[in-house]
Amino acid sequence: MKALTFWLDPVSPYAYLAFERLPQVLEGLSYAVSYRPVLFAGLLQHWGQLGPAEIAPKRDWTYRQVAWLAHRLSIELKMPAQHPFNPLALSRLLLAHGAATHQEGAANRWACETVLRRVWRSGESAGTVEQTQALAEALSPGQASDLLVAAQGDAVKARLRANTEEAAAQGIFGVPTVVVEGRHFWGLDGLELLSAWLRGDPWFDGPDWDAAPQVPSGAAPRRASR
Repeated sequence: MKALTFWLDPVSPYAYLAFERLPQVLEGLSYAVSYRPVLFAGLLQHWGQLGPAEIAPKRDWTYRQVAWLAHRLSIELKMPAQHPFNPLALSRLLLAHGAATHQEGAANRWACETVLRRVWRSGESAGTVEQTQALAEALSPGQASDLLVAAQGDAVKARLRANTEEAAAQGIFGVPTVVVEGRHFWGLDGLELLSAWLRGDPWFDGPDWDAAPQVPSGAAPRRASR
């Protein structure tokens, strides 16, 4: 059985689509998946990148592309009322639920599904107090207030920071990223590569995977801004 780590942030439509697609891609394989929330904005800051939604033409393309991908893959999708939104409350809620179910630093698939589908199928404003409260009720009926308190606690906040720092230390730069046996598979389209590797595609026995980091860079170092 292969142990996979799926790094995600609810703010990413690609993370949602990859989450929905993952079981089909891995059908017939023996695997276990750990779902690890991170702060995508923290990864962008670590690597000095802008998010897709921070570049106006790229933002427009991203929304068109995810709408097409959802259509092509027959995955239900309705954009949130605003995007990007602040996903902190949702990621913390997932981690608080994970801690309550003995999955420290992670969340189970059902909890991720509950949050992601509410964000990416309802069309409502995402990450709001109202949505977070409704999700807490869905995740922990009768004990939602306890879950919300835990989600705002220092331990959960520290765990989200630690997850993000751990991901960055591993070289993860975006979400979704699936990690298995030290190999990183980034993005929705990376799932096909992941499936091929898990199924023993002989391409991975060749030099191309390990040769990629050896290609010399022709980019000049950036000067620090003044």
